[in-house]
Amino acid sequence: MRQSMTGFASGQGEALGLTWTWDLRSVNARGLDIRVRVPDWVDGLEQTLRALVTKSVARGSVTVSLRLQSNGTEPAQELNEAQLDRVLTAMMHIEAEAMARGLSLTASSAADLITVRGVMDTAHQQSDPAEVRAALVADFAPVLDSFIASRNSEGAALEDVLNGQVDQIAALVSQADTVAEARKDEQADRMRAAMARVVDAHDGVDEQRIAQELALIAVKADVTEEIDRLRTHVDAARALLGAGGAVGRKLDFLMQEFNREANTLCSKAQSAPLTAVGLELKTVIEQMREQVQNVE
Repeated sequence: MRQSMTGFASGQGEALGLTWTWDLRSVNARGLDIRVRVPDWVDGLEQTLRALVTKSVARGSVTVSLRLQSNGTEPAQELNEAQLDRVLTAMMHIEAEAMARGLSLTASSAADLITVRGVMDTAHQQSDPAEVRAALVADFAPVLDSFIASRNSEGAALEDVLNGQVDQIAALVSQADTVAEARKDEQADRMRAAMARVVDAHDGVDEQRIAQELALIAVKADVTEEIDRLRTHVDAARALLGAGGAVGRKLDFLMQEFNREANTLCSKAQSAPLTAVGLELKTVIEQMREQVQNVE
């Protein structure tokens, strides 16, 4: 099933005295960009999550966020004596240096020391990081499955839209072919009238040279090649939409080719009906190009 690059999933879990909330979302991007926001103290978690996402996603800007906390109302804390000893030693050194330089420092209180990072350990710092990582990775699997299902659902809807737009383009190309064919007799009549006016206005004009110039103009105004290439692009688009895997990049390139041929068709039109078809064709191509930006 076709995947969109837009998706979202969330989940909650609880184990080992901890509770957590997952947030997994993605938007379109040129390649695969994965951003993982998890607590630093759970060693190896970021790398594991990144590898799991990489196996399931080919393109998109993906953000994985984890909010982890103690399942108590307030996190349990206990004194980290080793860290306290380091802080006190540093304070003694600072005070000695200040006295040697004739400076007087404000006395510190126990409340000040408690606020120093690492002096008080919270409950999650007492948990075994390996056990926490295993529990989180196991809980992440269904969240990732839900995320992929979200992208698939978006992709299915997107595929229906794109198939409809390809059908519109195919119909407009056929209409352009019909209008261009009807234009041929009108162009020929205009050219013969122009040639007659030139011959009547100038004695001794080389009619063969004029005929050659008019033939060259007719060749430059011919849109047969553009219509043939547009039909080829329609076939290529349908083949890509029917293929598996990540085809977003190929579709994006194909839309550039569609647009190039439509521009040339408009520049060669030389008739209001064909110009109108060409402009409508460009509009549908642009709408499809915007949708293709979300295809993985």
